[in-house]
Amino acid sequence: MSNQRNNDMIFDNAGKPSMMVRIPKFNLSDVIDGAPDTPHPAFVVGGKEVPEIWVSKYQNVIVGGKAYSLPFQQPAVGVNYDQAREACESKGPGWHLISNAEWAAIALWAKKNGTLPRGNNNWGNDHAHEDERGETFDQRKVLTGSGPASWSHDGTPEGVYDLNGNVWEWVSGLRLADGEIQVIPGNDVALQPDQSPTSEEWTAIASDGYSLKYAELDDDIQLTIGTAGGYGGCSFSELKADTEVPFLVQALGLFPADDEPLTDWFWMDAEESEQLPIRGGSWNNGATAGVFALDLGYPRSLVNTPVGFRSAFVPGI
Repeated sequence: MSNQRNNDMIFDNAGKPSMMVRIPKFNLSDVIDGAPDTPHPAFVVGGKEVPEIWVSKYQNVIVGGKAYSLPFQQPAVGVNYDQAREACESKGPGWHLISNAEWAAIALWAKKNGTLPRGNNNWGNDHAHEDERGETFDQRKVLTGSGPASWSHDGTPEGVYDLNGNVWEWVSGLRLADGEIQVIPGNDVALQPDQSPTSEEWTAIASDGYSLKYAELDDDIQLTIGTAGGYGGCSFSELKADTEVPFLVQALGLFPADDEPLTDWFWMDAEESEQLPIRGGSWNNGATAGVFALDLGYPRSLVNTPVGFRSAFVPGI
């Protein structure tokens, strides 16, 4: 970290502030052993490196159709993928629904630095640390940022809060299309590209020239270059692969980067034409919630009380 301030109020095109957390650029090798000394994809926009990204400190609320990161609020829920994206992108250039690349970068950084966040995954408290509580409402969710510092990504009051539990969060730039893993490359979601179902911006991730997919086989979930299919879930650390796993897949939090056990849950449905990601878990997911939790089992039209979102911002766009 530099001496630059890492929490700041950033104002949007409506002149309204959000409390944001600065995440300085780091390389893949900083968070994944044996990976190349190239920037994590979260710090590559339009093919160029960016020195930092700014991530909402809190799960967002919606005011006047726009997304805001504010403390001690009831997080917005019941918005579908495109509504969440529009609430973020309408704030002006560089604003976007937090990308899967950004979320994964934070998760990998926290894991490498021993600060995997705890959170509201047990009706107001952390399942393994019941003395850690946030300020609850409706007997299950907590107000944004009302938990202890251990509920932030770096274990300090300056970190990003509530990445483990409270409400699931939409993340952008990733989808399953008939089981095939497709992304908006790098962190190009900051450029507000077309993310519609028919957009040509979606790009398959490949290994040895074959696109990577997920498949359910004998109750295991596999990363494969073979045939996609099935649906199901497992602990994130129990994902299997029948092909070489590119560092990019690990960098995006789509496959474990090491053998350390994680109970964070992974779910996918390769039977549908398009499935969009939610991450982090909810107030009642217990040990299966966490910053590596990923559910690729819902359409973009999903509207549900356990699903919210947060915005992110890349300056200079």
